Amino acid sequence: MKTILVTGGAGFIGSCFVRHILKKYNDYNVINLDALTYCGNLLNLKDIEDNSHYIFEKGNICDKKLVRELIKKSDYVVNFAAESHVDNSILGPEIFIQTNVNGTLNLLQACKEIGIERYLQVSTDEVYGTLGATGYFYETSPIQPNSPYSASKASADLLVRAYFETYGLPVLITRCSNNYGPYQYPEKLIPFFISKLLKGEKVPVYGDGLNVRDWLYVYDHCEAIDTVLHNGKVGEVYNIGGHNEKTNLEITKLILNAMGKDESSIEHVKDRLGHDRRYAISNDKITSELGWKPSVTFEEGIKMTIDWYLKNQDWISTVKA
Repeated sequence: MKTILVTGGAGFIGSCFVRHILKKYNDYNVINLDALTYCGNLLNLKDIEDNSHYIFEKGNICDKKLVRELIKKSDYVVNFAAESHVDNSILGPEIFIQTNVNGTLNLLQACKEIGIERYLQVSTDEVYGTLGATGYFYETSPIQPNSPYSASKASADLLVRAYFETYGLPVLITRCSNNYGPYQYPEKLIPFFISKLLKGEKVPVYGDGLNVRDWLYVYDHCEAIDTVLHNGKVGEVYNIGGHNEKTNLEITKLILNAMGKDESSIEHVKDRLGHDRRYAISNDKITSELGWKPSVTFEEGIKMTIDWYLKNQDWISTVKA
């Protein structure tokens, strides 16, 4: 039996990864360490809470004693734990440094002292900054974060790299594009807009709405992380994207159409400070070296996602409360 310590496993992507591992492997145990802050919720894992291969531990990745105890029991560490909302980082950056930088440092130091087979840092394409109308982010692209959130994630990535270069810690880094799917906390665009429309309210679109993001279905992301964890080359970075570039306005109109609303439900608001114009990520490395590619088309994924939120309005109400 192998044991994976998943930090932040009660959040959106983390909970889907826990579910993915337990469904795919019958010879793995999963320890889920989560502080259960506002965007982490055990409702996300209610369907597997009685699984004999699953253990939940409430706690913070900054807790040195607890982290050491759990790493002693683990073969792998996959770190999802992070503050991740850009608007919140603009209003109060301190908690982003505490969790995303100091928490990552705590995990790395414990892994170095105790020993671990592999440590995987789940990062974001936002560390690369912004793109013009053409081109892609590659693993060799310069790190140029433009928000306190992305700066904290970039700082964590550089710490992970340093622990490989200095101490030989067997680390991997993945950087993904915008995820969508079930169980995403309703502060993010798709579930946020759905919850607003369900209440008969207008949806706020920043600026002209033409900021471009690449969208990736969450379970495709989980499969990619699994692939990198087991087959990736230690010390390397792997970009994970969906090759589904959409403007925020396009996503908004898709949601409106699915819910029988028209464009009168759109309210354009003042643009976000430091709002990156375009993200687009190249999958060439993970596809050519590890054979991973997305399996869910955007058309399939967005329909499944919207349907899930419409059928789980109680979930939205409960996690927001």
